Amino acid sequence: MTTEKKLVAAAAALLDAGGEQAVTLRAVGQAAGVSHNAPYKHFKNRDALLGAVAAADLAEMAAALKRVRRSSAKPARKLTNALKGIIAYSSKHPARYQLLLNDPRFATLEGDFEQAALSHFDEFDSIVRECQDAGTLPDVPHTTLTGLLFATVHGLISLEASGRMKPEKGLAGIVPSLELMITLLELACVSRTGPSPPA
Repeated sequence: MTTEKKLVAAAAALLDAGGEQAVTLRAVGQAAGVSHNAPYKHFKNRDALLGAVAAADLAEMAAALKRVRRSSAKPARKLTNALKGIIAYSSKHPARYQLLLNDPRFATLEGDFEQAALSHFDEFDSIVRECQDAGTLPDVPHTTLTGLLFATVHGLISLEASGRMKPEKGLAGIVPSLELMITLLELACVSRTGPSPPA
């Protein structure tokens, strides 16, 4: 493993253990087992290092989505598995997830981050298109539907993380809410075209 990758892995571990406040270039260097000056040779500043962590996580999530897409599951099951994978990641790495998707510092990053973000979106979009081809999702612009599904899962995760997901507000949990939305989308397909083959 290169020094740069060691530093990114160490920063990710510190994020998991103590949140963003635990990540300093000195602490990362120490955790990676390199000199305290080493991080400065690879990253311009702390934000650049955090951006590298976010890019690595996006690439990892894209790879996970690719495995789901290439699986033998039927399209609707692939969609459910993909969404559950995103939820599982947010639960396992909450600080990294917040950094990845809710931090405005990284919304306009280019290079590795932009490439990983596009790959992540494209893998999910391919699963959405499979569902559309199978007749289990409406025939609307696929990128619009992909964006809607992404926004929904991320919104639900944020609601749960902030303690605002309450049954009395009609939200029983992230997975049940997503499953209801997918069922409603499937029903929209049935109402327009008639019953589709089992997913």
